This record gives sequence, structure tokens and C-alpha cells, in this order.
Amino acid sequence: MKDYSIKNLRNVGLMGHNGTGKTSLAESILYYSKITDRLGKIEDGTTALDFDTEEKKRQFSISLSVAPIELDHVKINLVDIPGYADFQGECIEGMRAVDVGMIVVSAVSGIKAGTETAWEYCNKIKLPRTIFINKLDRENASFDKVLDSLNRKFGISVVPIQYPIGIEDGFKGVVNVISKQARIYDVKTKEIKILEIPEELKEKIEDCKRMIMESVAETDEVLLDKYFSEGTLSDEDIYHGLIKGCASGDIAPVMCGSATKVIGMDSLIDDIVECFPSPEYAIPQKALDVSKNEEVFINLNQDKPFSALVFKTIADPFVGKISFFRVMTGEAKDDMTVLNVNKDKTEKLSHICFIRGKTQIPTKRIIAGDIGAISKLQYTNTGDTLVNPEFKVMYDKMNFPKAVCSMAVIPQAKGDEEKISQALNKLKEEDPVFEVYRDLENSEIIISGLGETHINVISSKIKSKFGVDVILSIPKVPYKETIKGFADVQGKHKKQSGGHGQYGDVVIKFEPRNDGEEDLEFVDNVVGGAVPRNFIPAVEKGLRECIIHGVLAGCPVIGLRAILHDGSYHAVDSSEMAFKIAASIAYKKGLEQAKPILLEPIMKIEIILPNEYMGDVMADINKKRGRVIGMEAEGEKQKITAEVPLAEIRKYATELRSLTQGRGIFIKELSRYEEVPEVEVAKVIESIKESRK
Repeated sequence: MKDYSIKNLRNVGLMGHNGTGKTSLAESILYYSKITDRLGKIEDGTTALDFDTEEKKRQFSISLSVAPIELDHVKINLVDIPGYADFQGECIEGMRAVDVGMIVVSAVSGIKAGTETAWEYCNKIKLPRTIFINKLDRENASFDKVLDSLNRKFGISVVPIQYPIGIEDGFKGVVNVISKQARIYDVKTKEIKILEIPEELKEKIEDCKRMIMESVAETDEVLLDKYFSEGTLSDEDIYHGLIKGCASGDIAPVMCGSATKVIGMDSLIDDIVECFPSPEYAIPQKALDVSKNEEVFINLNQDKPFSALVFKTIADPFVGKISFFRVMTGEAKDDMTVLNVNKDKTEKLSHICFIRGKTQIPTKRIIAGDIGAISKLQYTNTGDTLVNPEFKVMYDKMNFPKAVCSMAVIPQAKGDEEKISQALNKLKEEDPVFEVYRDLENSEIIISGLGETHINVISSKIKSKFGVDVILSIPKVPYKETIKGFADVQGKHKKQSGGHGQYGDVVIKFEPRNDGEEDLEFVDNVVGGAVPRNFIPAVEKGLRECIIHGVLAGCPVIGLRAILHDGSYHAVDSSEMAFKIAASIAYKKGLEQAKPILLEPIMKIEIILPNEYMGDVMADINKKRGRVIGMEAEGEKQKITAEVPLAEIRKYATELRSLTQGRGIFIKELSRYEEVPEVEVAKVIESIKESRK
């Protein structure tokens, strides 16, 4: 590129609902710009951006991917962000790398849950947004209908800067509303003709241009005065006002086309260059000045020392780790040594590159505002800041959603546990949302994500990337046991066989703890040496080994107090082992007499959802033995707080999506353990025993 500077960059994130054509749009722009020589198709698995095996198999994006497009004087970085709700983590990463979110909407299906989510994310991080209405060549497509619903839904100035020529099969081109230029695309010759606006559209285009002028004037006092006094604005004024209004988030320009037919790509590229803000206009980045320990806001700037944020990591068993970064200040140069501020470790930037899909394009420098990549950084992970050691700043961390859906991972072949563990650690580097932990009670490896698809993709990657077959199953519920009553029992172990015998005798009172603590409370109330002091620790140890298994279903016992208050011993035959066995006899007897009960984990869940789904969700909570404990407004949505047994919500991520058409989200945490209702006990004990066979 002739003039490589920050003002010549445009970083655009393609966002929105799954299936609206984001990847196809990126492919269409790459093809139109002659960067690829054929138009990649999702269904054929030939796209440059969905190159991963899993993406080809499932035919939707799983990871964000980057496509730089170099024109004469401008470089556009397209970041293709997955729209599927299970991959929100990718959306959060991608949005930290761009200056504009382009929300892609289908002209057929209009606003969907993913459209709203993308809009809310943009609001949350104050990211400028634009809208591209795609699939105008399809049956039942309607630009006007979708534009009207966008205006009603989102309120701020959603203004059409393009307008389609023709509908459905007859869709053949796009009018630039500001310049009033009509471009017709000939599908056979692949040529673009610039024509006069068709007569039937002239009035519509005038209305659209008036909408743009009013919106632009409202964002700038000088332009407002000019508009009032002259009744119009020049095209130059409009473009200047659009960039400013888009950058401030007051205006969302709307464009249109058909990605699969490559109609409207020329107009789209022109408008990205003319109307989209460069990184110079980006909101200052929140950071911590490490040397002064104070919060600072940093503008994207070429003249400051180097700093960059690593926004994405790919863990490839063959290529190694690839770190995507965005340069915030200064420039990255090949072979420079930098500091990872988060880890306080130095790293070397050797072989920096730009990445288009999976193709690496080597480069010697990457300037502020641009996106690059580097492989094999030793200490660096997603969210880390790399800097010139003289410029110690740490950029704000990314706030990823909490995992809400869990499955147990079981190796298909014995002895694969170690391989699975290594694979999961590598995948964790790649996906900060994904969580993994070992449930020692039930001897299970549990993986957690944002939904069943998220977890299925992880299990497929364990096989495709690391060659290990796994089975997924619903994790066992970690039930516990305790007692409600009291028991005072004797445990006596007496065994005589040639030579030394074994003798241990204890009297222990078992009762529930009433201080809210779960661990075993062992009380030594022995008087007069009935049990010698040196054997008392063995009694406690014996009880601690016993509480791992209760008497009802073999679940761990909590909230138990054991008071050792009497016993007897034999001068020769007593031993630590004998007293441990005596304690275990007393334990079994005591718990059976002290009204043992089964406890289940109760989760506190917070659900955020649109008002219209409140009734269905609350009815579902009641059906799940749950209880609603609070409701309050959360912005334009509602928040329900409830308590529900874990056993009832192990697939809640999928169920809530189904109940709310993908618009409800939730988080959960363990609240406490509570007694299993009597009607459920026999069924639960049976299922626990069955699962152990």
C-alpha cells in the first residue's frame, strides 16, 4: 500500500445473527477486490475464512477470522465474528480489534436474537455500528420492511445511505443515496454499469437523502445551523457528518446488497472508505499505567512507543500457538523485544505477519490501529498487553461470559486421560470462556461452555486436533448426606488370633452441626483415660475416612458432629488400626440411627430476558421444583432471580434458549445444599446406584 498510515485503515467487525451471511459477505468482498480468484461458498467448504475442519463440517463460523483487503490508498481489515450464541467469547475478542461493528441482517428474516445481542454489545463498549441488509436477491426479501423494523427497534438514527434497485430475483444494483449514483451489476458479464437513478426510485432516494441530512445535522451544531439556513447540505458536509456521527454512535448508516451474487460490493467498499471512521476516531482505550498505578485512556497513535493487545489465540498442535494482536500505539517491528506487562516477561516478536484466513502474509512492520499475528510466543495469552519496556501500560481486560452448560468427558480408550488433559489445556488457551475441572467426588472431568454446541465442538476438536476419542455424558449431581437426629452408639472391634489380638472400643455421640459449617467436627470428651490419648487421633482419622461415603447412597457426609465420650482398651491388644475400625463400626451404626437424609445442591440463577417471555420462564422454574425470589428491571429487559435444584437445570442453557427464542441469558452459582423432597428420595438413590454400576 502506497501510504501506510493510521488514517488509511478501516477495521470492520462483521456481526449479527447466525446465518445472515457474514462469512459470505467477507468472501464476496475478497472476490470483488480480486484478492481471491473464486467466490468461496459455505456449503462447498471453500471459503477462505471458515477454513477449520469443524467449520466446514458444521457450515457455520466457530472462530473469528481476519481478512485484510488492500486497495490503492486504504487497507480494510474485515473481522468475521461468529453469530452463534455459543461463541459469544469470539464476539468479545473480535470487538476489541475493530473500530466499527457492521451488523449483518437478512432481508428475509429481519431482526433476530443475534441482531439484538450485537447491538447491545456495541452499546456496552460504545462501539460505532453500521448495518448491512443482505440477501436482497432472495424470495420474500424486503429492504423497506427491515429498515422500518430497525428504526422502530433501535431508535437512534438508522439511516439508509444506500437503496436497492429491484427486488427478489429482480435485484440488480444499488443506489448511493448521497452521490445519487446508481450501479447495476451484470451477473453474466460481472461488469458494473453506472446509470441514472430509475425514475420510480427518485422520490424514495430524495426522502432517504433528507433523512441522512437531518440525522447528520442533529450531531453537529455547525451543520445544524447550515441546514436550517440553507435547507440542504453539500455531499462533503454529509460525508464529514456521517463519519463523525458514526464514530460517536449517534448514526448507524445502512447499506445493502447480496453477498452470494456479489451485488453491491463496490458501493459497500466505497462507503466503508468514505463513511466509516478510521482508528484515529476510535474511543480512547482504557488502560492501567503500571509505573504510576493509575487509570489512563490512550488514543490510537503512531507517534507513541509501541503497545498492543493480544485479542485472540489459536492453539494448533502442528503450527503451535498463534497470537492475534492489535497495535494500539507506535508500531510492531520484526525481531523487536517487547514486555508482556501482565506476566512481567519479555517476548521476541519474530516473524510478525498479517493473516488472511489461514494464510500468513509476512511483514516487517505493523502500525498503530492495524491487526497482525505472531506465532510461538512463550508466555502470552488472550487479553495480555505487549509493550515497549519504557511504556508500561496494561490494557483493560476482556469480560467474558460465564460458562453455564457442563458435560463430563469420558475417554473411549483406557489410558487416554493424560492425552485428554493436555488437549483440554491447549484448547483452554484458545478459548477463555471454556472451563475444565476435575470432580473428585464422582471421578469425572467436567468441561463447561455456553451451550451444547460449544461443548460438542470442543469434544470434536479433541479428536480432530489431538487424536483422542471421547464420550460426553451429563455430569453426575454431587449429592451429599447428613443427619437430622441424634445417636449415641458403641463401636467395638475385638479379634483374637494367634499372638497379638486386636481390641478397640469407642462410644460416640453423633449429632448435626448447627453452625452452618460442613466439615466433620470431632469433639474429644473422654475422661479418666477410657480411651488412651495416643489412640484418639486414630478415632478421628477413622471417622474422616468414613464420611467420604454415607449410609443412604454412598454420598459424602457433611454437617456432622461426632463426640467421643467413652470407650475401653486392652493394654496389649489395642492399636491405632483397632480404634480406626471401632470408629467405623460406630459411624455406620450411629448414622443409621440418627435419621440420615439426602441433600441436593440448590443453585441460585439470574435470568435476563425480554418482558414477553417472563410468564413462560417463571412457569418453567416452578415445574423444575424452583422458586422465584426476586424480579427487577434490567435496562429494557427483566431480571429473574430464582433458586432451583441443580438436578433440574443441567440442560438449562438449551431449554432457556428454546423458551425465549435465543433472547434469554443466565448465570448460576451454588447457593446451598437442601434436603431432597421425600417423594424424590427413592428415585435419586436408585439413579445414584445405577450410575455406579
